[in-house]
Amino acid sequence: MTKKCKRLVVLLACAAIGCVLSGCGSKESITQAMTKISELNYQEALELFETAEEAGENEKLIARGRGIAYMGMTRYDEAEEWFLKALDCSDGIVEDMDYDINLYLAAVYTKQEKYAKAEEIYDAILALEPKEDSVKFLRGIARLKLNKYEEAKADMDQVIAKNPKNYEQIIEIYEAMEAAGHKDGGQGYLTEALQNYEDQMSDYTKGRMYFYMGEYQKAYVALDNAKKEGGVEAYLYLGMAYEATGDYNYASSVYNSYLAKEGDDARIYNQLGLCEMKKGEYTTALNAFQSGLKIEGNTMMQSLLYNEIAAYEYLGDFEQAKVLMNKYLSKYPDDEKAQREAGFLSTR
Repeated sequence: MTKKCKRLVVLLACAAIGCVLSGCGSKESITQAMTKISELNYQEALELFETAEEAGENEKLIARGRGIAYMGMTRYDEAEEWFLKALDCSDGIVEDMDYDINLYLAAVYTKQEKYAKAEEIYDAILALEPKEDSVKFLRGIARLKLNKYEEAKADMDQVIAKNPKNYEQIIEIYEAMEAAGHKDGGQGYLTEALQNYEDQMSDYTKGRMYFYMGEYQKAYVALDNAKKEGGVEAYLYLGMAYEATGDYNYASSVYNSYLAKEGDDARIYNQLGLCEMKKGEYTTALNAFQSGLKIEGNTMMQSLLYNEIAAYEYLGDFEQAKVLMNKYLSKYPDDEKAQREAGFLSTR
């Protein structure tokens, strides 16, 4: 599961706890289950939903909660099934929870690459709530996936026009456009933001924007200033800026500097490992990935596990790579890239 997806599940799950506690027809087991979801304990949450069902608790909340749990486990087909069941519990009157469930369902459709279905949901929500800019942003993302660039850009233009100083969202729009093959279009938003508001931006924000624009010298200066504030993200982007210019040794020193000053961080260990892989230092890379894996509850677990397997492959230890790949796929069965890699390992 990606970091962003997991973060979405946790944030919405936490919002759901507030809904449960405010009296949405819920009972004790559902509340406990949603707390488990916020802690990423999805299996325990599902067991509590079983208890809630046996106790005759709110059917709609149980179905919704199960959908969230399966989504967190990346079991998207089952998540879709439960969200649809939750919507079937509605009485025809659109409530806030119905919007919430539909947003979850659209997110699941996106993960399943059913972008047209996601777009349909966003269209329906915006027909009722045309001022929901966050939904317009999500529809723009879906439209990019459907190669509807002009329509997607129209959505993004409206979102930015409403809040031109939402720099985080501008960067997310760039990332989505770059991923869809429209890097120049995405960079246009960054350029405009820098031209209009650079003097109002933090060094960290400027550094990231310059990083994405490929202006690495400017990124170095801004991010080096930003890292003095101690934020891990500034170190990550500064290191990646040096990696982008091929200076892997200095990039490694940036990551190691953070670890020495601030302590363990799974994201730093993962990026350090990837950097060491580029240098051909596979044993050092493996040590970095394994150090990250020792950090309990980190959101980089899937990436670290996959990269650990890759390190063993480069070291020629295919037997250990096979063992770890089997364990990996038992946790993340929908990872198509891992499935292909498992096929390669089976021939070694």
